[in-house]
Amino acid sequence: MSHHIVEVDNVFFKYPDGTSALRGVDLEITHGESVALIGENGAGKSTLLMQFNGSLLPTSGEVRIGHALVRGKTLPEIRRTVGMVFQNSDDQLFMPTVEDDVGFGPFNLGFSGEEVARKVDLALEDVGLPELKRRSPHHLSGGEKKRIAIATVLSMDPKILVMDEPTLGLDPKSRRSLIGLLKSFSHTKILASHDLDMVAEVCDRVVVIFDGVIEADGPVGKILGDEALLKRCSLEPPSGMRNCPFCGGVKS
Repeated sequence: MSHHIVEVDNVFFKYPDGTSALRGVDLEITHGESVALIGENGAGKSTLLMQFNGSLLPTSGEVRIGHALVRGKTLPEIRRTVGMVFQNSDDQLFMPTVEDDVGFGPFNLGFSGEEVARKVDLALEDVGLPELKRRSPHHLSGGEKKRIAIATVLSMDPKILVMDEPTLGLDPKSRRSLIGLLKSFSHTKILASHDLDMVAEVCDRVVVIFDGVIEADGPVGKILGDEALLKRCSLEPPSGMRNCPFCGGVKS
């Protein structure tokens, strides 16, 4: 499967209770881009993220990954291409040890024990936590859990990394560490987040979602510098781009 493009074509999504979450979304993301989805709670960010690996399928419209339609029979290959890290790391960490969790995906894909071990070691090196290999994931800090959750995805060699609120609940040191990790990845990255300072540092492009539609899409500086747009969508500029309350100028 070619991994060079993500295409969302006129996608609508309605939950079983009748809630309309996406209303005619069109989006294209090319290989190597680092894209943030931003918007207020309930705007549709997480719903859109889950379309990319088939966790949710459109009510109508189409999603294609590498020109392959996301649907039932393509889901195994789609999920090898698109690695999803959920908002709550505990949703992805359920095995007795970190090694077991990180190796779970490759093992179930049929890799040999030797190859699984190699993939585990490489993924843990990538997230900078090889020393946690034998630890129980339930005894880790929030920042460590988040990085191990990323490792469980990286061990499957995805071409696209999708993350929902990656810095949520992290202390400043863990947040800074995670930002450094995200900046080091060469993967296509699609992040949904309220942390606009992180978005400004990690992403090149920002897509603003408001009430289930794309309100704006453009370079990070242009979008995050548009205070009227952000205010209209119930957002605030990142702290680094707000006017200084003491001198009236923009913070450096």
